[in-house]
Amino acid sequence: MWRRIWREWDWTVVLCTLGLIGTGIVIIGSATHVNKEGITLSGLVTKQFSFFCINAIIVVAMQWFDYRRLASWGKPLYAITLLLLVAVMLVGTSALGAQRWIQIGPITIQPSEFTKLLMIISMASMMTKHVQKLNTFKSLVPIVIFVGIPALLVFKQPDLGTSLVYLAILCGMLFVGGIRMRLVQIIVGVAVVLAPLGWFVLKEYQKQRILVFLNPNIDPFGAGYHIIQSKIAIGSGMILGKGLFEGTQSQLNFLPENHTDFIFSVIGEELGFVGCFIVLVLLCVLIYRSIAIAKSANDTFGMLLATGIGSMLVFQVLVNVGMTTGIMPVTGIPLPFISYGVSALTTNMLSVGLLLNIAMHRKQLMF
Repeated sequence: MWRRIWREWDWTVVLCTLGLIGTGIVIIGSATHVNKEGITLSGLVTKQFSFFCINAIIVVAMQWFDYRRLASWGKPLYAITLLLLVAVMLVGTSALGAQRWIQIGPITIQPSEFTKLLMIISMASMMTKHVQKLNTFKSLVPIVIFVGIPALLVFKQPDLGTSLVYLAILCGMLFVGGIRMRLVQIIVGVAVVLAPLGWFVLKEYQKQRILVFLNPNIDPFGAGYHIIQSKIAIGSGMILGKGLFEGTQSQLNFLPENHTDFIFSVIGEELGFVGCFIVLVLLCVLIYRSIAIAKSANDTFGMLLATGIGSMLVFQVLVNVGMTTGIMPVTGIPLPFISYGVSALTTNMLSVGLLLNIAMHRKQLMF
């Protein structure tokens, strides 16, 4: 089995993942170099590295398991997803105005992160029988309801970002599932017409974020502070950056959440355009490989799994980089493999483990 892994793994995926995680650990260390109350450099870096090692072992162990068995686990995993999201509402802990976390001893987990992968698996299992049959609105109803229930539970936390990730995953899977383009045109048209009504279901701080996105200077010391400081940080890095541990915006704590949501701003300030470019290249190559694995998968379930993972990564990268550069509203979506977070790191690494499993079984059948 070890020889098969060495011979048949997609090493491009492995190397990109290791490069991103290594970069993330270094930047987390730099972002928290000047310690804030309750946060220590050794604590964050050690925890991130420790969970990387644990997840790396799990990823390797996953290769002894045939991913196709997961196709029969769709309903149980969907039930677990709903239970986790309901548990957050009942016993979750609150922070920053949202109830998204569950405390388990010294570890704080964010169930909505884990449910991204659980939803990808359960959606792939559910949609397998609908591929190339998505020709009417009636055929879309059960799929929309299937995704809509957990998405609404996440939205109620409130966590608009993760609920939008669910929709991005759904869109990617529907596309490769052969949805009729006429339906897409009608849905997009209706969505554009109804979009203004969405304003009335947003929380006040979510409305403020949209207004600040349009004009950050309307509240430069409040809701607009994040975007303004982020753009200053990225712009001041110029081509080569100021150097690790030398960024003024991040080191002097002008940049909020600099080790999580706004870690790309730290990369821009300390490593400059070159550092940002390298990180984005690694992410784009990883996304490309997920698409290639989906395209060459030998079964519909594997194709949908890889597509869901690729869609999740694409959306998270676009939103995170977009919000830090000021071209998208601020949303609490971490940069995959880079941002600090045990739950996000675990979800992303397990997703990579599935990609490697699909690629390995593809080659096994081909040769």
